[in-house]
Amino acid sequence: MEKRSWRNVTKDGRRAFLLRGGALAGAAFAALSASPAGATEDTALNVPEWMKTQGRPILSPAYGQPADHEKDVIRRASAITPSDTASWSFTPLQDLLGTITPNGLFFERHHGGVPSIVPERHRLLVHGLVERPLLFTMDDLLRFPAESRIHFLECSGNGYSEWKVPTGESVQFTHGLLSCCEWTGAPLATVLDEVGVKPEGKWILAEGADAAAMTRSIPLEKALDDALVVYAQNGEHLRPEQGYPLRLLLPGFEGNMSVKWLRRLKIANRPFQTREETSKYTDLMPDGTARQFSFYMEAKSVITFPSPGQSLRSPGFYEISGLAWTGHGRVRSVDVSVDGGRSWNEARLQEPVLSRALTRFRLPWKWNGAPAILQSRVVDASGYVQPTRAQLIAVRGTNSQYHYNGIQSWQVTAEGEVRNVHA
Repeated sequence: MEKRSWRNVTKDGRRAFLLRGGALAGAAFAALSASPAGATEDTALNVPEWMKTQGRPILSPAYGQPADHEKDVIRRASAITPSDTASWSFTPLQDLLGTITPNGLFFERHHGGVPSIVPERHRLLVHGLVERPLLFTMDDLLRFPAESRIHFLECSGNGYSEWKVPTGESVQFTHGLLSCCEWTGAPLATVLDEVGVKPEGKWILAEGADAAAMTRSIPLEKALDDALVVYAQNGEHLRPEQGYPLRLLLPGFEGNMSVKWLRRLKIANRPFQTREETSKYTDLMPDGTARQFSFYMEAKSVITFPSPGQSLRSPGFYEISGLAWTGHGRVRSVDVSVDGGRSWNEARLQEPVLSRALTRFRLPWKWNGAPAILQSRVVDASGYVQPTRAQLIAVRGTNSQYHYNGIQSWQVTAEGEVRNVHA
């Protein structure tokens, strides 16, 4: 990164620096003014009770846990599904501060519950239009050259509740079928090279080892591009609910295609037209036809603070913060509006801005105590602009459940309460 001295900063740049400094000073003043009534320097210097006794010993518990005061930062399950084995849970996006989702908070989507798999007995069969059908053990797969990459994973039903009326009571329930982590595994292209795909092979059937035998057809082109056969997540082996001991990862594609508990890959010359890509995971259009194989998750963003379930205690300085992502590569920019889309300000993107990963954005805001409508709008590297809800419905209608990416609106009332609205 190029180093710049104060002398090299332009006049406009110095002005921007001073404005940022003023904003930070305002934030510090707001923090001081928010201290409990009667708090003084003397009370702050009193020795608290936790300094008067030894803390808990090392390795207690043996696997680290969050602080007791964070006990409400949890995944929350859907209340609308008839079965708890074919259901989902939501990541608490409003409580996360960076871009990486801890393993214990990563959202879940299952079709037949979570299987209990013995890794030593698990196998991956690769067959079909190949020169050498092979059966891989986990030890075999761990011997392949590995890669670690940060990518988001999003259920194609994320946001389905917002098509018609503003339903989600928090960003956890409007956008929480979304998480992001570091994945580690072998490139699928390396595994396919081992078996030798025949020239007529164009599609791959991926099958999971769960009770639902989840199956999806995957273009060979994607498999050879950036797909991974994954066995680790955020530095540790996959959790059972995330596909232990092996799953597929297709960065930027709808989440159900990253088949968990991966047991079979079959190469063919055409898609397999499975249940999950015919009667399910297709997009019903206004004219009654269904759009099929809409693999990529389009650009999307959401403000996580302030958001429903949170409140602003008093007028003053706040930092609006949120997440943006796109299945088509990197986020180029994010704009934020505090007046329902009548005017926009470009937010600052937190580095690093990675391909097909969550990007956090931030914008300083001085709330004057008046009602406001907060929105965010992402533009990705391809030039695609996140649509308004009205623009999306004009093309897609309201009959679909998948691939909703309309601009989300949060209303801040004069009392500081934040609500989910359609603006």
